[in-house]
Amino acid sequence: MTLEPLAALRDTFLRRIDAHEVYIGIIGQGYVGLPLALTFVDKGFRVLGFDVDGEKVAALNRGECYIRHVDGARVKRAGETKRFEATADFTRLHEPDAILICVPTPLTAQKEPDLTYVRQTAEAIRLHLRRGQLIVLESTTYPGTTDEVVRGTLEEGGLTAGVDFFLAFSPEREDPGNKSHSTQTIPKVVGGIDVVSGDVAQRLYDAAVAKTVRVSSARAAEATKLTENIFRAVNIALVNELKIVYDRMGIDIWEVLDAASTKPFGFMRFNPGPGWGGHCIPLDPFYLAWKAREYGVSTKFIELAGEVNVRMPEYVVGKLQEALNNSGRAVKGAKVLVLGLAYKKDIDDPRESPAFEVIHDLLKLGADVSYHDPYVPVAPKMRSWPTLPAMTSRPLTPEVLRSADVALLITDHSIVDYDLVLKNAALIVDTRGIYRVPAPHVVKA
Repeated sequence: MTLEPLAALRDTFLRRIDAHEVYIGIIGQGYVGLPLALTFVDKGFRVLGFDVDGEKVAALNRGECYIRHVDGARVKRAGETKRFEATADFTRLHEPDAILICVPTPLTAQKEPDLTYVRQTAEAIRLHLRRGQLIVLESTTYPGTTDEVVRGTLEEGGLTAGVDFFLAFSPEREDPGNKSHSTQTIPKVVGGIDVVSGDVAQRLYDAAVAKTVRVSSARAAEATKLTENIFRAVNIALVNELKIVYDRMGIDIWEVLDAASTKPFGFMRFNPGPGWGGHCIPLDPFYLAWKAREYGVSTKFIELAGEVNVRMPEYVVGKLQEALNNSGRAVKGAKVLVLGLAYKKDIDDPRESPAFEVIHDLLKLGADVSYHDPYVPVAPKMRSWPTLPAMTSRPLTPEVLRSADVALLITDHSIVDYDLVLKNAALIVDTRGIYRVPAPHVVKA
């Protein structure tokens, strides 16, 4: 079949984008999908937000927001303008002209890619796919997922990518809690499975974000996202390893980083911590390592960085054990107050947070664990740690602090009164470098 029919579809699609007539469906209304939906609504497009969670759907349709760093007024306004609607009815996937996929891409227990959600989503779209639709995968994944997994699944319905519908990849670049950058201002990388698909996808994002960055293929776009996060993962592993080495030498890693950061060139600061967290950095190195093996290539450097970061919760627990021993207290039966469940400061996102592994290990050792996090009032059930007991955040009061044998600082939320902690906790294990002035009851970990 010649490309003329697709070219005609492209021209019609582009005109409808320019006229803001394209109806956009976004699958997944979480930390990525909801800000993306609101960005398109703000630009005058109609958006249908799909999610399997009926409670989220109901909340959005009431104009309520369940993500702390997303402006609730935007959600309410989107509903009032009648340009946004949420639904759990996936039979409506034939309605949107463009469908953007923002679903999780976790790891299996064996640290291999788990594309269950991507496959299920592609299968749902296939059942209702119509000619002329644009499908864009945004979920972080290994190079080839769009071409192999998504395309293969969609084409089982009888339509052909690049002939009957457009298919592209455009990685999400959300940074929850970052007040300097938003979905609208962060440049959007776009790559199609063919030139025409790339043209359509780029024009769609051009209408919503400040800048698009076109690459030659979906694979190049997938590799771009992995590269960005692997860069961070490797450098985080480096400073985590330096923290361990310098601790043995009696050197404060935070003092060293403060001094090194004064160099105006040739140095980019990364901070150590209790382990890695979030929806991308703990996953992406393993996605690339897994795919590289298919090509007979080993990723020793990347995998070593992964091993360093994965071991950090164990290191933190070891430092806590040592600190308790030095104060004449065993871990078994000790009351440990964990400060922070979110994977980074000032957000309510607990995905892949190292806090959960630390809590799991402490419970195995017989510790009595509680936590305080002003942004995570109830500890959610996590895919990686489904057996953790139900927990709710305790208030941070002098009485609560004094009742604990040790306060373990995991997440450095700005709202926490660290002077209160310093004055009332008998022992503090600090994984975030909050306490720069040495104190006899503060241990760096």
